Order: sequence, then structure tokens, then C-alpha cells
Amino acid sequence: IPMQTYFILSYTQVKIQSPPTPEMATQEVPLNETLAHLKTESETLKSKLEEERAKLHDVELHQVAEKVEGLGQFVMKTRRTLKGHGNKVLCMDWCKDKRRIVSSSQDGKVIVWDAFTTNKEHAVTMPCTWVMACAYAPSGCAVACGGLDNKCSVYPLSLDKNENLAAKKKSVAMHTNYLSACSFTNSDMQILTSSGDGTCALWDVESGQLLQSFHGHAADVLCLDLAPSETGNTFVSGGCDKKANVWDMRSGQCIQSFETHESDINSVRYYPSGDAFASGSDDATCRLYDLRADREVAIYSKDSIIFGVSSVDFSLSGRLLFGGYNDYTINVWDVLKGTRVSILFGHENRVSTLRVSPDGTAFCTGSWDHTLRIWA
Repeated sequence: IPMQTYFILSYTQVKIQSPPTPEMATQEVPLNETLAHLKTESETLKSKLEEERAKLHDVELHQVAEKVEGLGQFVMKTRRTLKGHGNKVLCMDWCKDKRRIVSSSQDGKVIVWDAFTTNKEHAVTMPCTWVMACAYAPSGCAVACGGLDNKCSVYPLSLDKNENLAAKKKSVAMHTNYLSACSFTNSDMQILTSSGDGTCALWDVESGQLLQSFHGHAADVLCLDLAPSETGNTFVSGGCDKKANVWDMRSGQCIQSFETHESDINSVRYYPSGDAFASGSDDATCRLYDLRADREVAIYSKDSIIFGVSSVDFSLSGRLLFGGYNDYTINVWDVLKGTRVSILFGHENRVSTLRVSPDGTAFCTGSWDHTLRIWA
């Protein structure tokens, strides 16, 4: 037999003699370690945890609040309208001076406004459209922004109105997908970002160095909020995996996780005391989670509300929860009683962002109708 044919024959013999059997593959792995078994085990543990959580659930928040006096009628209306963006307003933030606002838009513009006079003080055109995140530095001397460029850029602001801000731009954070939210920590020197790549990250502004990354979401992270400074180094994030996670900024670990929403979480905001937080979701509900009770304590919803919540924030006292909705309205909820106390109309397209001013006297909303409104 020619050598070549011999090799082919012997090769096929080997092939015929030992067909790879799927049974052999599973025999190697002990039965208690198959993927299906591990999945059921994790589900069992999950339900056990839920049972333990439920044991602590003795009373509903609205039952405790029954004796609390109800809120009277109050009038809130648009006091200022800020016009200047050429496309959907996607994000806004107040300056600590209670007067200035930074906003970002789908047209690639980032504008700093005087909310009282409605004048524009600075404007930056970003290299990309869809600037989905912006934040004011605590000192009021810089703004941060980013979006589909996957970056977070910091622009120092100066008193000279004619200065070219773009020349002083500093790229701080780099993600592998779009930037969904950013927030300075209690100083101008560190910035926290969340991204469509499923992570959050803490960066040093000066060097652009990554200080800590936070992995735990199974899909895009859409929002984050820092705990009020007295309560320590934690922040909460929400995302497309329907989860709200609470993180320790020092260790990078997720310390609490809540999964009761039925769709993407678009917005999270800490209660002023730092002991709870609210979330707003595409499932048309806002929810309140108590960190000490480790559970959801209230749902703010009505059968007539079928559109998603894009943004939530608390009044300074924590008694009111404001929600910006995709049906162009703002709903105001009584946090304790779980009832809606007001509904505000004015925007001509969906409300995309909502923030209460630092002194609690007003709140600002941004909308896809290209405008921002100040309400009081």
C-alpha cells in the first residue's frame, strides 16, 4: 500500500474506533456541578433570601403614614423657559451656587445658563452628538460631559466670556461604550461615570487615571447617584438589567442589590437622609428602597400612567418625589402616603431630565422639545 493511503486508512480506523460520546463528557463532571444544577441551586438560595427579607416586612409605609397629615393643594408652574438648544435636551445639573445650570443636548452642545436671567454664560460644541451626561463641579469652576464619544471630558470655566473653552478640554474617562451619566464626588478632583459597557468607574480628574471600577450589572448602566456626603462613600446605579445596585466606592464591591422593577431603570436618586433611594423605570413606576430594611418599601404608580419615567428627584425635605415622564408630564408624589399630589403640564415632548435646585426652592426639567423649564 502506498504510504499516503496507509496513513489515511489508519487515520479513518482511529476515527471509527473512538467516536466522541457526549456521555463521556458528562461522566467527567460530578452531577452536582452541572450548569443546570448550579442554576437551580442559585435560584433556591435566592428564594430563601427573599423569604428572610419578607420576615422583616411587618408593615407597609403608607399604613405607618396614615396618621400623618396630608399635603394641601400647592401651585407650581413654569417660572422660566431656557431656549437655545437645537435638539433634544438630554441632561442637566445645577451648580452649588443655586443659580447656574449646565445642560447637554443631542445637537452636541453643552450650555451653561444663568437660570434667573435665562442668559447663556458659556457654550461648548462637543465633537459628537448625543451628549447624554453632564455635571457641574462642586466649586462651580468646571463642567464635565460626555456621551456617544465614550469619554468624559472636563472643561474649566473662566470669567472671560470670550475664552475658547474647547482648547482647555481635558479627557478624563474612557469607556468601551457610551457614557450614560457622570457626577463629581465631593471634590473637583474625582469623577464617577457610568456607561453602556455595563460598568461604573471612578477617575482622577488631574491624571485621568482609573481609581476604581465597578462590575456587577449585566447590561448597560443608565444612571447613578452619590450618597449625601454625611453617609459615607457609597453610590447607587441603575440599568437595563432592571437592577439597582449600591456600591462601596473604596472596595469596588456591590453591597446591596434590588431587582423589583419590570423594565430598565432610567434614574436613581438618594433620599436626602441617605437611608433610602428612589428609582424611575420604563415600567411606568417609581419605587422607594430602604437601605436599612434592605427592601422596596413603596411603589408610586397609577393605572392611568402607562408611560415610562425618565428622571426622578426628591424635594429638599424628602416629602415629595418629582418624576419626569415620557408622556410630557411631571408627576409629583407624596413619598409617605404613596399618592399623587400634582401633575404638571408644559413640555411639548418627553421630559428627559429633572433636578431639584440645591436650596430646594425650584426644580428644573429638560425635554426633547429642545427647552429647559424652571418650576416653582
